[in-house]
Amino acid sequence: MTAIERIEAYLGSSPIVLFMKGSPDFPQCGFSARVVGALHACRATFTHVDVLEDPELRQTLKTYSNWPTIPQLYVEGGLVGGCDIVMDMHQSGDLSRMVKQAGAVLTE
Repeated sequence: MTAIERIEAYLGSSPIVLFMKGSPDFPQCGFSARVVGALHACRATFTHVDVLEDPELRQTLKTYSNWPTIPQLYVEGGLVGGCDIVMDMHQSGDLSRMVKQAGAVLTE
């Protein structure tokens, strides 16, 4: 499977996918940690992909998304953005609305 096929398989597997460094429990960079924190604050359920475990995917992702940095947050297959955009959306309430629209909210 090519790196692009792997990216598309991840995007098809879950309404919210976070390509990040590390895991939600053990993020390997501050930007990834901040995005995970914002998603948790919105009670989002999401799939994460640790790009450190797949260097080919990490490089291909930057071309695929036309976005140079990691983390990258996708909702319903579309790129939302990186840390700064996600944090701005979290502050404004847009992230929470997007999570609810995607139907990816943790149940009680």
